[in-house]
Amino acid sequence: MNPALIRLLQLVSPALPVGAYTYSQGLEWAVESGRVNSEADALDWIGDCLQFGLLRFEAVYLAHMLTAWEQGDMARLAELDAEFIASRETAELRAETLQMGYSLARLLTDLGGFVAPTQAGFNQPSFPLAWSCAAAAWSIPPHDAIGGYLWGWAENQVMAAVKAIPLGQTAGQRMLLALGEMIAQHAAIAAKLPLDATTNFLPGLAIASCRHETQYTRLFRS
Repeated sequence: MNPALIRLLQLVSPALPVGAYTYSQGLEWAVESGRVNSEADALDWIGDCLQFGLLRFEAVYLAHMLTAWEQGDMARLAELDAEFIASRETAELRAETLQMGYSLARLLTDLGGFVAPTQAGFNQPSFPLAWSCAAAAWSIPPHDAIGGYLWGWAENQVMAAVKAIPLGQTAGQRMLLALGEMIAQHAAIAAKLPLDATTNFLPGLAIASCRHETQYTRLFRS
């Protein structure tokens, strides 16, 4: 078996200690408000976030970060990281990427074997920056890395929906089948897009994230 595949499975595993399972990215508020209250609603919400946000923006930045790590272009990485962090519309979304980026960077430092983000001068990296560092160092092909990154995000969102609505595990697997098809169809395209083609216009997500900041009771940190 290809060692790069094993490393990719490690990066997308729920066992990766970065706290991804503690975030819903506004989905919890959408459930609380009644906007999302069924399997179909959840699939629509997560699918729209994937299609109009992750695939058109985050995946593209990840692809360019992978290239910059491979080329050892620290100045370009700093630029990409700053732009990505600035794109987070709310305090919760910004805190999420910085917390997960810090946790992964610390883990990579402890694992050793390559230059981790903190060792390269990134003290508060975004999650895509830290994740792309590991993927590049472990020689994971870019299209596989991007597909795996998107899958990890989709799996966390589905599990948030399963807990918050709540839904059964079979419903969660049905949603993952549908989302997996979207990822397989579009991840390769996202990997080749220039940065000036990116867009993350998701006003509903931004509003949900803002409302979640003051939600009275909640399970998730975003």
